[in-house]
Amino acid sequence: MAGLELALALALAGLLGLPAASGLPLRPGPRDDVLAVALQRLQEVFDIEELPPDVLPRKKPPPFMIDLFNKVADANGITRGPGLLESDVVRSFEDRGEPGYHFYFDISAMEKGEQMLKAEFRVFKLKRTHVSMRSDSGSKPQKKHLIASRLLSLYTEGWEVFNVTQTVSKWVGNSSSNHGFLITATHIFNNRIEHNLVRFAKSHGTLQESRNALLVLFTNSNKRRSPSSIPSATSNQVTVCHRRELYVDFHAIGWSGWIIYPSGYNAFYCEGSCLFPLGESLNATNHATVQSIVHTLKLSQDISTPCCVPGELKSLNLLYFDDKENVVLKNYKDMVATRCGCH
Repeated sequence: MAGLELALALALAGLLGLPAASGLPLRPGPRDDVLAVALQRLQEVFDIEELPPDVLPRKKPPPFMIDLFNKVADANGITRGPGLLESDVVRSFEDRGEPGYHFYFDISAMEKGEQMLKAEFRVFKLKRTHVSMRSDSGSKPQKKHLIASRLLSLYTEGWEVFNVTQTVSKWVGNSSSNHGFLITATHIFNNRIEHNLVRFAKSHGTLQESRNALLVLFTNSNKRRSPSSIPSATSNQVTVCHRRELYVDFHAIGWSGWIIYPSGYNAFYCEGSCLFPLGESLNATNHATVQSIVHTLKLSQDISTPCCVPGELKSLNLLYFDDKENVVLKNYKDMVATRCGCH
């Protein structure tokens, strides 16, 4: 266990911008206090105010959120390419409404100032016909507002997706206006109107859990924290600037209970010297080349060599449970060093 703690300490030191040559920095106080400070810094990097509960063993994420994660990220959470996700955060809320045709979603987990780009109501149709959807403003029928309607095939079943951005935007600004959605289904046959012949999956049990209705919000976070810089470790032996592995294991940190995917990721870091002459393999900027020449020829005093730093960074995606057991997909900018160079 001591070896594991040391490895974790070194990994955290590299990720959080702390000296890694001899573990975490020496400071007054027990080692547990130092680890607590390091983990707090890590929470800041991942924009987590309070750690969610350990919910993973007893709750399954919606298949839609897993499919979305696999679409935008590889198995390690690294973004597959630009433009796959138009928002920084995707929040899914499961139906908490009463039985029948009423659907309610508690969206209070949204952060203050979070900008909503799009809202989708996803409901699984089991059977039939013309569907209208209204926002429920309480028990008085005259206060219900039509949001969307569509004609559905008589015998097919599957997911129906409604754009409810305008309505949910009002809920975000005024939570008391959130009374959920009410679906009414009508079928006209031989000039006779039949109501609510269409059924929608609505189960809070495990049998049809994968078909539970969802409210999915695509948002941009109002917080733009950048991860701490990844340092070059000290060494007695001069090595050329290069990229080294820096694996962050969420299980070792104690976060595996609420992070769904990935189980960890390789952040990498840059290490080594940028001594003259700077070859093409060092990805040196023109400025770094000039700086190395000035340093080597001592044309100016107190000019150091260029630094070995990440020349390219990619984003990381996490699929996780928040503190209310909603599933969230979040994109974190500049989390993985994909290339190192002299700058």
